[in-house]
Amino acid sequence: MRHTEHPGLLRRGALGTALLALAALVTLPSAQSPAAAAGAPLPQARAAADCGTADAARGGPATASSTEHAGTPASAAFDGDPGTRWSSQWSDPQWLQVDLGSVRELCGVDLHWEAAYGKDFRIEASSDGRNWTTLRSVTGATGGRASYEVSGEGRYVRVLGTARGTGYGYSLWEVAVHTTTDVTGPVQGGGDLGPNVIVVEPSTPGLQQKFDEVFARQEESQFGTGRYQFLLKPGTYNGLNAQLGFYTSVSGLGLNPDDVQINGDITVDAGWFNGNATQNFWRSAENLALTPVNGTDRWAVAQAAPFRRIHVKGGLNLAPNGYGWASGGYIADSRIDGTVGPYSQQQWYTRDSSVGGWTNGVWNMTFTGVEGAPATDFPSGPYTTLDTTPVSREKPFLYLDGDAYKVFVPAKRTNARGVSWPANNGGTSLPLDRFYVVKPGATAATINAALGQGLNLLFTPGVYPIDETIRVDRPGTVVLGLGLATLVPQNGVDAVHVADVDGVRLAGFLIDAGPVRSDTLLRIGPPGSSADHSADPTTMQDVFIRIGGAGPGLATDSVVVNSDDVLIDHTWIWRADHGEGVGWETNRADHGLRVNGDDVLATGLFVEHFNKYDVVWSGERGRTIFFQNEKAYDAPNEAAITHDGIVGYAAYKVADSVERHEAWALGSYCNYTADDSIVQHHGFQVPVKPGIRMRHLQVISLGGKGQYRHVVNDTGGPTSGTDTVPSKVVQFP
Repeated sequence: MRHTEHPGLLRRGALGTALLALAALVTLPSAQSPAAAAGAPLPQARAAADCGTADAARGGPATASSTEHAGTPASAAFDGDPGTRWSSQWSDPQWLQVDLGSVRELCGVDLHWEAAYGKDFRIEASSDGRNWTTLRSVTGATGGRASYEVSGEGRYVRVLGTARGTGYGYSLWEVAVHTTTDVTGPVQGGGDLGPNVIVVEPSTPGLQQKFDEVFARQEESQFGTGRYQFLLKPGTYNGLNAQLGFYTSVSGLGLNPDDVQINGDITVDAGWFNGNATQNFWRSAENLALTPVNGTDRWAVAQAAPFRRIHVKGGLNLAPNGYGWASGGYIADSRIDGTVGPYSQQQWYTRDSSVGGWTNGVWNMTFTGVEGAPATDFPSGPYTTLDTTPVSREKPFLYLDGDAYKVFVPAKRTNARGVSWPANNGGTSLPLDRFYVVKPGATAATINAALGQGLNLLFTPGVYPIDETIRVDRPGTVVLGLGLATLVPQNGVDAVHVADVDGVRLAGFLIDAGPVRSDTLLRIGPPGSSADHSADPTTMQDVFIRIGGAGPGLATDSVVVNSDDVLIDHTWIWRADHGEGVGWETNRADHGLRVNGDDVLATGLFVEHFNKYDVVWSGERGRTIFFQNEKAYDAPNEAAITHDGIVGYAAYKVADSVERHEAWALGSYCNYTADDSIVQHHGFQVPVKPGIRMRHLQVISLGGKGQYRHVVNDTGGPTSGTDTVPSKVVQFP
């Protein structure tokens, strides 16, 4: 609604996100005029000694009864910016509400009114957003700044205005809510990187020995608790061979890959597993250049082992020594001057890169936006090639600006082709003091308090048991892990919830299901999310999910995406088929990925072994480029997986209600070791509609351990006994 400004009142337009979560009352009216106070911070003094100073409402999902116009949203009262505001329409009553994410013990609420203030209002709390309890009734208020001490519990806090102090509506610059959970003062940003980050430079004494010592510990430690991150300062490293075992990452600290030059190798091989690379999981290399000693570097990995932002001044061999079995993998934003040889690799996805050549492959080699990629030859060969990637954004990374650590957050690219560097166009840098540097021993309460203060998260290598859900509610929050930092939810809580907001970046960590069933390990957007995030989507990159293997783990859903426009760029969502705590019910998890949001894009999607559907896609206009799947090995018999008259749950199901969906290069493999007589009806199940377009699909029986009757729906021939020959469909429908 537009209006004419009254000459006696300051009316400042802004943006925002409403929320209103208050619950505190320490009556302290301000003597300042609303206009004079517009740029000052809210008061932090609290009357109760155990009332926290952190703002639990900062960045929380906010709603309001009305808004004056698009520039004064509810969220603006909870964004921590005293220059943005929420304002309502010009009538009574009106309310502003915020979701704190969980039921909290409330002790204080701070209000900073604009010139259009509330004369009579109530501060209320609710556990469900429907039934409200009054924490404080205020009459005859005069605006400005006021703090209120309150006592009560609630997840939702709202300010309900019943009488305006002016002829305009209600308008709040900021609302802060305080709880009793923060009794130690504000969480500090920045600081050291903890005990498991090894920072080196070319002159570091015993440099090779440092890598060798970690490799000796981690080479066979598939389900161990060790976590390590090597960070290489800019410079030239001669004669280095960095062998990487489990949960070990190596990254350069330059702004560009060529700032860190290794005359040597970064090596992953499979000697520990008798030349079989199919279990070389959970490790990574990023943001450096290397000149291999013999001209070709070896990176023989399986799932969850990203190779990002690397300049290889030579060739790259993706197979183990001896060319044993291999099942990977992922390359992005990298330049390989020589030829890439996958050899025994069953599948591989490469995005927004440059290669000097690519030779052979087994089943599914997929390329988008890759200069030098081979031409599509499916179904006679393994190649699916798209000239560009529709939407992409590279993973955030840590770097040094002089002696100061910063995190570079790359910009979104559309129709990308080739690497993003050295230009790094459109990206932003965040200083480390804007991150809570999370170290082993940190509690979920402290992590959430840091998020509530507006800090980002940098998880250092370690294993983090968490007893409450980590709630990422602020737009643009970065959650970045080093060294495969691992979150383990306790007592059946969900691990991470992301609000329906713009531009959250989730990257570089592992979520390991706990022994008590979680409903959802990672949820992006609450149910019913509908906001448009196309200009600044949330991204999920190198975020891996594991159920079982390190011990019993249970979850109904592993990842649920409710927000629109989310980018899923390389994930491995895995219900364990080996390790500790593995069994049809012992590590039960019904679904790997459920997508309910619209316009979601997945590039490099690996999802395996779930008890029911591995992927269920219910959002409109979804797109997947490259999908790798194995069905659950341990299905006890056909009866255990029969539903709706169909034997076996599809690896990838598009809901019947969906009108438009596209996918390229999808493979599903069966290896029914518990009952090799199982005949799965199909690998893929989709509605037959003009807007549904599936291309380059294949199903494979691994050595005859079970079979597929069809590829997609009732289309495509059966798999071929023990021959391990794919059954393919070029396009459906």
